[in-house]
Amino acid sequence: MTVNIQTRQTVRAYHDARFLGDVPAAVAHLADQFTFQSPLMSSDEAVGHLAGLPGFLEVVTGVDMLSELYGETEATLVYDVHTATPVGTQRTAEHFQLRDGRITSITLIFDATLWRLMTTTGGAPFTGAAATQEP
Repeated sequence: MTVNIQTRQTVRAYHDARFLGDVPAAVAHLADQFTFQSPLMSSDEAVGHLAGLPGFLEVVTGVDMLSELYGETEATLVYDVHTATPVGTQRTAEHFQLRDGRITSITLIFDATLWRLMTTTGGAPFTGAAATQEP
């Protein structure tokens, strides 16, 4: 059970830091070898997947945690991100893999349809130079 507590502390510290916009604190919980995948981007750099965070947080009006599941080397969070965009509330699932108390990978799952539409109609995607946009 102690391992699950460590997993929870690491994942929640990362999640909380990210939604507070504290990139250095979020990155501190990531392993040196790290991968990130979402419907809009992928990155192999700890800082790369957070490059668009300030712009994204400008439209976030709140986050409601719905579920938290923790194991020895993995965790899954399900939450609603409330935005001041046509997307409105975005239901999101986030799967984490950990090794030695640090996050090695994150897979973010959400419906990107309206985000893609916003991008094609002049909205800015929330990705950075170090990230690779998905088609």
